[in-house]
Amino acid sequence: MAAARLLQGGGCSRCRHRRLLSFSSAGGGPTAERGERQESAGLGFSPPAHSRNDWIGPPDKHSNLRPVIFYVPPKESPLERRLREARQEAQACDQRFWARHNRAFRQEKEEFIYSRLKAKGLEMRDETGQKATLSAEEMADFYKDFLSKNFRKHMRYNRDWYKRNFTITFLMGQVALARALRWLRWKKKNIGNR
Repeated sequence: MAAARLLQGGGCSRCRHRRLLSFSSAGGGPTAERGERQESAGLGFSPPAHSRNDWIGPPDKHSNLRPVIFYVPPKESPLERRLREARQEAQACDQRFWARHNRAFRQEKEEFIYSRLKAKGLEMRDETGQKATLSAEEMADFYKDFLSKNFRKHMRYNRDWYKRNFTITFLMGQVALARALRWLRWKKKNIGNR
């Protein structure tokens, strides 16, 4: 049951353990010390000190991913710290990959449109100042070529993504087991003191 709650906390958009923020960009952020709130570089926002939850912001303008500020409990165990750091590293890797990918996509798309319009003898803007566009069929050529050209890159990203997330899931299971055992020891100790 605890593992299921942890898995929910890892990515469910409706999870009560997450709160939406209004900050603009994501960073890999430095690791926070125990009992302190993690500050993410470039966010300019820190959740309230009394908050005991992870906080999620709006989509990053470059990667389109929602950055997360992870809660650091005051008595974070070394295992819990490994889990949090693995999640932070996974988020940073995803942010970097998708920011680079989206930048390359936009640049190549603009170059494709420009070259096709130039081949037709058209300008980037028409007489009224509107940006000239291509048909859906013409753009389908670009999308197909872009995906084909980046196939190996996407395969490497997917392989690495699975590795990182299997590690995170394994650590979540270990943390859930450690918490359950700690709770059972506490329960046994308190029942024995009666």
